[in-house]
Amino acid sequence: MKVVEQSFANEKVASYPKFKAGDTVTVTYRIKEGDKDRLQKFRGVVIQERGATPATRTFTVRKVSGGIGVERIFPMQSPFIDSIELNKVGKVRRSRIFYLRKLSGKKARIKERKLTVLKDESAKAEA
Repeated sequence: MKVVEQSFANEKVASYPKFKAGDTVTVTYRIKEGDKDRLQKFRGVVIQERGATPATRTFTVRKVSGGIGVERIFPMQSPFIDSIELNKVGKVRRSRIFYLRKLSGKKARIKERKLTVLKDESAKAEA
């Protein structure tokens, strides 16, 4: 039974976009309140990823809400994660950006990495 659950979880994790520290993501999380389920979106900057094996992999997302910094740790294999959306790709030089905790306002901004799309040879020939 565990093998089936593990393979299902791996398929779900494979559908998530690749992200790293410095990226802005929106995590849609399923919350149970009494007998009802609802989806809650948590949008923020990924400040770290940790865990050696896929089963123990977690990532921490930080956002500022009402002037107060809020961090949440999400297990990658969690069945409560509905979806992960990559909003911005950040340009940082560290894998754990805890220095954001001390910064506020404009100093806490992360530059956006511009992605270049390589055109294939047939498109160049036509142009």
